[in-house]
Parts: sequence; structure tokens; C-alpha cells
Amino acid sequence: MNGIPDIRQLYHPVQPTVSLKNGEVNYTELMPGAELRAFIYCYWQLKTQSKLTEAFQYRVVADGCIDIFFELNRSHKNFVMGTASSYIEFPLDTTFNYVGVRFLPTAFPQLFKVNASELTDRFEALESVLPETSSFISNHFHEGLLPSEIKSLWDDYFTGHLSKTTLYSDKRLYKALEIILKNKGVVHVEQSLDIGLSSRQLRRLFEFYVGDSAKTFSKIVRFQNILKDNPSAESLRKNKIFYDAGYYDQAHFIKEFKTLYGETPSKALE
Repeated sequence: MNGIPDIRQLYHPVQPTVSLKNGEVNYTELMPGAELRAFIYCYWQLKTQSKLTEAFQYRVVADGCIDIFFELNRSHKNFVMGTASSYIEFPLDTTFNYVGVRFLPTAFPQLFKVNASELTDRFEALESVLPETSSFISNHFHEGLLPSEIKSLWDDYFTGHLSKTTLYSDKRLYKALEIILKNKGVVHVEQSLDIGLSSRQLRRLFEFYVGDSAKTFSKIVRFQNILKDNPSAESLRKNKIFYDAGYYDQAHFIKEFKTLYGETPSKALE
């Protein structure tokens, strides 16, 4: 098996919005097996603890990842969601039990030879994209599975698939990713990513393997690193850390944060 750089060492995508539901909705992440960790950030489960009094609006913030997801009691209806350039909201019922797989940037196209840009800012029935994977989910996942059983099913399936897959390992693509991630998204694409590729070649590779341009991906990485540092709204105002994160001014920061998160930083981080 050919290897690719372990992006996990440099990037930790955060999905923070569920914690605001006062324990009525539980979100958990499971670590994949060791052989899969360069490709899969986590397996996840989003479920109600009891019936809610009203429908739940689930907001997914931009994280540069591609996800497979479905409800355990309706596993035949499974989906893939591409890289998002802004937040996305899903209206859910008053009870639900979703599970999913979050692939690290470049991993989904590597494993399945799918052009990531064809999924950007949208979700599709998985059957139309990966019919074999969709069939596996329909035949093996059901209500009542324990988290350990969910993890075992995913690990066995993806390990088997990986063993039969030839990976694309152009060092220039991964050098560009490394520069962006090590600099926490604060890069000037034309100057910082001088890696032996023309701007056209670089864009083509990023669109296929990441889903969008290097510039858009850098914005998402910059935003995600602010979330990872978990600042308070007060510290943002007092210390103005958005300057260190490469934003021109506070207005620029607030506008971009709201696009990627769905709320202003003062409300999201209160």
C-alpha cells in the first residue's frame, strides 16, 4: 500500500454546535483503527437522549472534510456530504440517531477516486456516488448497534477497501497542504505555495482532492484553528487575536466567521 502524509498530525476539525442543546442531544466521536487514522478523522454519532419538544436544527460548520451519514433505523437512506464553503443547517425530527464517517481532507477522493469538487456545497444519495459502500451500510447497520460495534463495522470495511486501493501521492500537493496547515491557514497562496506547480495545476489538484481552491481551504483552516483554541468572546474583544489569525480587521473577521459558523463570534463563543 502506498502511503500519504498523516494530515491528522496537523489538523483537528471541530464541530462545536451540538453542545449548546443542554444535554438533550448527544454528539460523540470514535477514533478509527490505527491503519485508518491518516484518512478518517472520526466516526461520529448524533442522537437524542429523549424526545425533544420541537424539531432540532443541526448546524454543521465548515471544516474542509467530507462525511458519509445516515440514520441507524433507516440505513438504506445514506448520504455523502461534500466539503462546504460555508455552514450548513439540517432540520431534524424530535428524535433521531445519526451515525457518520468524517474523512480528513483529500482522503475521500484518495480512497474512492471521486472528484471532491463534484460534491462541494451539496449532499447526495451515497448510492449514486458509491453504490457498493451504500449497499454495505444498508446490509450491516441497524438500530441498537453499540458504539463499539459501529466502530468495528467501519474499521473492517475501510481497512479492506484500503488494502485494495492505490493512492495518489504527489508530494507537491501534500507539501502545499502542509504549508497551509502548519501556518494555520495564514498564507498568501500565490507566494507561499511556490511548490513547482502552476496556479492552474494547483487549483486543479485542490479541487479534485479537497473540493475547493487552496485559498478557500486556507480560510477554513484559519477559522478552524480559532475554534480549536476555544477563545471566549471576551478574550476575542480584549486581545484581538483575529489579527494574529490573519484577518484584516474585526469586521473582516466577523463576516467570515459568520459565513463559516452561522453565527457571529460573540454569540457562538459566549
